[in-house]
Amino acid sequence: MFKRNKQKLRRSFNELLLEDIDQAKLDWNQARQTAAAVYDVDDELLAEVSLARAKYEFLYREAKYRQVKGHIQASVINY
Repeated sequence: MFKRNKQKLRRSFNELLLEDIDQAKLDWNQARQTAAAVYDVDDELLAEVSLARAKYEFLYREAKYRQVKGHIQASVINY
C-alpha cells in the first residue's frame, strides 16, 4: 500500500525534475546568446551565464544520480 504511493510520488518528482532541467537548459542557452550578442560584456553578465550553467549541471547530475529515465541526452553538455 505505501510502496505504490512512494512510487507515484517519485515518478511525479522525477517529471518535475525533467521539466526543471529543460527550463534550466533554455535559460543557460539564452544567457549564452545574450552574452554573445552584447558588445561590452561585464562581470554581471558573465556571472549570470555561469550561474545558469551551474544550475543546469546541478540538476543534470541530480537526474543522473536518481537514474531518471527520460528525454535527457548524454551529449548535452559541451565544454
